[in-house]
Amino acid sequence: MRHQTLDQLHAVAKVHRDPTPPAMDRTQRLERWSVLLERQPNRLLTALTGTEYRLSPERDVMRGDGSPISVAFEDPILCDEGLKDDTYGEAKRFFELSDDELHEIVCYCHVGETMRSSWAALSVRAAIG
Repeated sequence: MRHQTLDQLHAVAKVHRDPTPPAMDRTQRLERWSVLLERQPNRLLTALTGTEYRLSPERDVMRGDGSPISVAFEDPILCDEGLKDDTYGEAKRFFELSDDELHEIVCYCHVGETMRSSWAALSVRAAIG
């Protein structure tokens, strides 16, 4: 038996995911996100600028290529659980975070324009507690 990635299997077969996997709770979703961030601890991620200064409608649509939120959105498991996109508002909804908690994870005022993935993982873990 040969190990193949999901992408390789898609090339030769129709792959169906279990339509009713057990739903993750908030802690499990945040734990998964932190593990994804920890896989590449030195990866530089894009911070979002000034989340605390934006009105909610503007803040909710904020996103950035290569942000900590986009790392979560790249994960098929979190997407299967219901993560719809990589915007601030969707991360807030899906991970059940307050603005203060999400601000600590993604905002530039703590780290500058970029952050190491390991730093973002620590911030996600802090939101679990």
